[in-house]
Formats: sequence, C-alpha cells, structure tokens
Amino acid sequence: MSSDQSGVGDGMQRSANVRKGGLGPATTRWFGTAAIASIGMILGGYLLGDGLLRAKEAERSVTVRGLAERDLTADLATWTISYSASSDNLAEAQAKVRRDTDAIEEFFSNLGFPDDALQPTGANVSSYTNRGVTTYTVRQRLALRTDDIGRAQRAVAQQFDLVGRGVFLEEGSGMSYTFTGLNDIKPEMVAEATKDARAAAQQFATDSGASVGAIKDATQGYFSIEARDGESGGWGKSDSPYKKVRVVTTVNFSLD
Repeated sequence: MSSDQSGVGDGMQRSANVRKGGLGPATTRWFGTAAIASIGMILGGYLLGDGLLRAKEAERSVTVRGLAERDLTADLATWTISYSASSDNLAEAQAKVRRDTDAIEEFFSNLGFPDDALQPTGANVSSYTNRGVTTYTVRQRLALRTDDIGRAQRAVAQQFDLVGRGVFLEEGSGMSYTFTGLNDIKPEMVAEATKDARAAAQQFATDSGASVGAIKDATQGYFSIEARDGESGGWGKSDSPYKKVRVVTTVNFSLD
C-alpha cells in the first residue's frame, strides 16, 4: 500500500474511533480549559460586584460641623498709662511729670494695689521751636499688670480722679483684659463641639434611615476669644473683662 493510501486509512480510522468512543484527549483538554475559564469569569464577576457594593457602603458618610461656646471672665488686666507735660522750660516739664507719677502711684495705692503692680515702661523727651521759642514735651509710661479683675475695674471707673489731679492721660491709655487659661479648657470644649457635631450627624442619619458610626476624620478649627458683648473685633473686644470663647470642629462620620 502506498504512503498516500496509508494516510487516508489512518484518518478514516480516527474518524471511526470518534464516532465509536467519543472525544479524543486534545479535545477533552480544550473543553476542560474552557470550563475552568468560564467558572473563573463568573466567580471574578461576583467578587467584583460584591467588592464594588462593599466599597459603596464604605463611602457612606456625612461631614458636619460642631460648635462649642463658653462665657467667661478675663484673668489678666493690663493698663498702660501714658501721660505728658509740656513747657518752654525742660526742668519744669520734668518736674510736672514727676508730680503726675506720684499722683498715679498714690491713686493705685489707695485702691489697694501692691507697689510692684505698677512699673515704668518708658519715657522720652521731644521738642519743637516756633518763632524762636522752644517747647519741651516730656512723656512717661507706666504699666499696671494684675490678676485682680474686680480691683482693676474699680480703677478704670475712677480714672477721672487722675484727671482731677491734673494728670493729662494721653490717647491710648486704657485697660485691656485678656484670658490666659485657654489651654485648660481646650479639651472640654473640643469634646463639646464633637458632641454637637454628632447630634447634627444623627439628624442626617435619621433622615436617610441610617445610624451614625465612628469618626472617619476630624479637623479642629481655631479658638477665638472675643468680647461677650459688642461687635467682634471692634470696640469692647479688649476693654471688657467678659469674654466669649468659641471653637468650631469639622467631623466626618461614617454611616451604618
């Protein structure tokens, strides 16, 4: 038998085997690979869909702001007292300033302030000449520093007694009240602001049929200390002992 006839016979034999006994080894491997790939695609699609669903649920959150305010009284009073005397005789101007200094020290002593509560902070002499006459101006500055706020208020209320004694108080002489205990109340106020934020988040959650979960992230705003009464940053900001401390926090809560 020739080689061509032998090849044709082998092919006919393989076809007969397929009809009799089913698939050959190569075909079987192909079907197995295809089945595994199909299962992998189905499983991968399920996992992808489930992952996207969980990611979407993880993104559910609400960002709100919480406010905390507290009224308090200043714990430090400072008063810079500027006064001056002018004369065409320098010695006379200096003598007038010394008398004014004695009057101021007596004024605060009568109010019960200790001697070291009042300290000199500077002095200067200036002059100008007009039509051949030279005028000298001597300026003196004293500073009062005290934590006795009530006594400081009484001093301010009676400051015109100094004017009655001939002391010329220059512009800018005034009591300034400050609060120095901010670090002591910061933790409590931040907690209050966070609690206020959670209450706001709870309202959003209730409206959407969810519940408030853990804090995802938060930002603490700046603490501000303003006058309790009057315009912020305007008159009354520092010359009033009654203050309002305020802080706003921004909190991002997860929703369950």
